[in-house]
Formats: sequence, C-alpha cells, structure tokens
Amino acid sequence: MARETWATRAGFILAAAGSAVGLGNIWRFPWVTADNGGSAFLLVYLGIVLLVGVPGLLGEFVVGRRGKKSPVGALRDLSGSRAWGLWGVFYVVTAIALISFYSVVGGWILRYFGESALGLAGARPAYFAAPGEYFGGAAAGLDALGFHLLFLGLTALVVYAGVRRGIELGTKVMMPAVLALLIGLAVWAGTRPGAAEAYAFYLRFDLATVRANFFDVLAPAAGQALFTLSLGAGTMITYASYIDEDRSLPFDGTVIAVLNTLVGVLAGLVVFPLLFSLGVDPSQTAPGPGALFVGLAGAFSQLPAGSLVATAFFGVVVLAALSSSISMLEIPVSFLVDEYGLSRQRAVALVTTAVVVTGGVCAINPTIAGTGVFGFVAGPLVDTLLTAGLTAVLVFVGWVMGRDAVAEFRSGAGSFSAALATPWLLATGVALPIFLLFTLLTTFGVDASLGFWPTVLVAVLAGAVAFVGLRTERSLV
Repeated sequence: MARETWATRAGFILAAAGSAVGLGNIWRFPWVTADNGGSAFLLVYLGIVLLVGVPGLLGEFVVGRRGKKSPVGALRDLSGSRAWGLWGVFYVVTAIALISFYSVVGGWILRYFGESALGLAGARPAYFAAPGEYFGGAAAGLDALGFHLLFLGLTALVVYAGVRRGIELGTKVMMPAVLALLIGLAVWAGTRPGAAEAYAFYLRFDLATVRANFFDVLAPAAGQALFTLSLGAGTMITYASYIDEDRSLPFDGTVIAVLNTLVGVLAGLVVFPLLFSLGVDPSQTAPGPGALFVGLAGAFSQLPAGSLVATAFFGVVVLAALSSSISMLEIPVSFLVDEYGLSRQRAVALVTTAVVVTGGVCAINPTIAGTGVFGFVAGPLVDTLLTAGLTAVLVFVGWVMGRDAVAEFRSGAGSFSAALATPWLLATGVALPIFLLFTLLTTFGVDASLGFWPTVLVAVLAGAVAFVGLRTERSLV
C-alpha cells in the first residue's frame, strides 16, 4: 500500500503549524504566562522557542523525512536497533496521553462555543451569570464526557479522510481563519480601557524580574515551548514522514515556529486587555485550566455585544484545537498503518475507541486543577513526557544519525541554511539535551535539594553517561 504524502508544500507547513497552533497557544499560554509573572515568563519562553524549539523541530523533521515512517519505524530503521524502535512506542503512548486530556478541553470549548452562539439568537449565555459555577459544572461529569466524545468524533473524521483530503485540506481552512480572527480580536481588545496596563504586564521588558525569577519560570517555559511546538510527542516526525520531495527544512521549520509564536502572542494580546479592562488581576483569575473559561467568561458578560465577541473567540479556539488534535491522533494511527498494515479507517477506529476510554477517565474525574487525573495528565505528566521525548530525539539525531542528519538537514536547503548544519548538530547532540535534562531535574525539585550548580553537574554527568552508552552501542552495531 503506497504511503500518503502532502499535496503541496504549503499544505505541510500549514498542517505542521496547525499542530503547533492549538490549545497550547490560546488556552494554556495565557494562564501559564499569568501564573509565572507575565513579561518575565514571555521573555524566557521566547528564548527557549528560538534556542531549543527551532533546533528541536528541525531534529524531528530530519528523523521523519529520512525515515519515511512513524516514530517507531523511523527510529528503528535509521538506527538498525530494535531498542530504538521500542523507544518509538514512547511517542505513541505520549500522543494518547496528550489527546486524552486535550479532547476533554476541546469538549469544554465546543460547549462554550455553542452556548455563545445561542446568545446570538437572543438567549443570554448561561455562563454569563456565574462563570465560576458554570465552569465547575461543565468541567467534569457526564456532560464533559459527552462533549469530549463530540470533539473526539470531529477529530477522528478529519484523520479518517486521510493526509491530503483530511488533515491538509482541513488545516488549509483552519489556520488562515485562526490568524484572521485573532488579529481582529487583538485589534479590538487594544481599544479597551486598561489595554496599556495589560501590555505593560505582558510585554514590558524587565531584566530585574527576569533575573529574580529565571529559574522559577525555566521549567514551565520549557514545557510550554515544547507543548506549543508539538515537540517531544513524535508529531513532527510523523508529519515530516509524509514529505515526498527535498525542500528546505530550516526554512519550513522557521516559518512554522514564527506562526506558532505569533498566535501565542496574539492570544495574550486578546486575553490580557480584556481582563485588565475589567480591573481583573490575571494572576488571580482562576489560576490553572479554568482561567480561559472563568476569567474571559466574566469579561464577555460585561462587554457590549458580549455574545458576539465570545462566539468569535471560542470559534477561534475550536479551530485551533481541532488543527492540533488531529496531529495527535495521527501518531498512533500512522503507527498502526506502518507497523501492522491496517487500513487507515480501521486504525482510526481502534485508536478513537481507546481514547474514548482514556479521555473519558479525564472527563469524569472531578478534580481539574493541581490534583486528580486531569490535573496530573495535563500538567506534570505531559511536561515530563514531552521534555523526555525531545531529549531522546536530539540525542538520537546527534549521536546515532550523525553525518546522516547533517546530510538530511542540507538536502534542499540553500547555501546559508546548509552552512548552519554542523553548528546545529553540535547543539542538538550536546548542549540542548543537557539543558533539557536540567529542566527535567528542576521539574522534580532536584535543584531545591541540591542547589543550582550541583543540579547542572548531575545533568552533565547524566548526559555524558548517555553519550558514552550510545557511542558503545554504535561501535557494536
């Protein structure tokens, strides 16, 4: 059975950007930014996107285009090692964990979008009266389960249609719509009272604040960067495996990273002016997953034409969520198609059935912030899995592929981009894995116990052990 490919270069870029531009930018980004100091977090986040995210994105592209298979087959075939193939299963598990909570949040958004749209017909949206109470009732239980199933069904329909007729066609519509609507909302939000204070909170460069809080926001910023760029779950390996021609991966990766970052920044330019216009402190607005729903629902209820603005906003979020969720579902689907020869239709049915169960657990679980199944999966589990997943890809590219990675990086690239291949490989193989190991250690609080420099030393030593082990494995193959 012939493997599917993208019909156009623009289709690949928009699909990959759509995977990156999802709830991570619009739902997760504002509340993580607010919880971690506003502009201080934004600066650290942008730095990680540039210095870690883009090289990591190119690493996944190189593996995917070179391997022409899902993460399992690509890692196994490129290394000649079954152990790496087994590690590829890690990305399938990560993708299922991601979509298990993602489809629940997507269900919340569908519910709010529908409630807002009913407001256009004259019925005041129910969440206007008591945003916190409404979200508490909508976030968990049988209603949440029903909307989770609806969102998952929409996702499955797109993936079921295939790479060209489903994923590519869908994202070609969704991505331009997301950008146009967000730009319009950001321009309008800038006219609201309090917009200047919001911009200061969100955009003002404050070096003292960054220095004082750098290590506190480092791990959340790294997790957010990986989440929004769809790194560490095998998404970009899978999407790059459908490329059937040589073209500049550095160019494509840069465009995707810029689009992703633009949407995240635009989301903040919508959310924060709305909250400040009502005198609401973003850091005190239902911190955690409910920030988008409780804080903004209260803002919409006090705005002229609030139902119209709410419908437009939640419409944007629905499109962004779908463009990202289809990429998550595609990972286990491609695994079943590549490794077991299943038809796409049967693979979609099997994976969707599994996520009905795993996502159902997240939907019914009553705790949504900090503890409980949903809070654990959406927070520390996802951050840890993505960081570990990207670390492994970078180590694989630098120490297993080596010269093959450089050749793939240069294939189709212009002279300027090709000249960056060797520095990129050095960063990918050494500096970035150690940095990501350090962020993993800080996530688990090791720095609080050992101190900063001992934690750095532990990360360096762990990296050195991994590098020596891989060199030994390569010599035995």
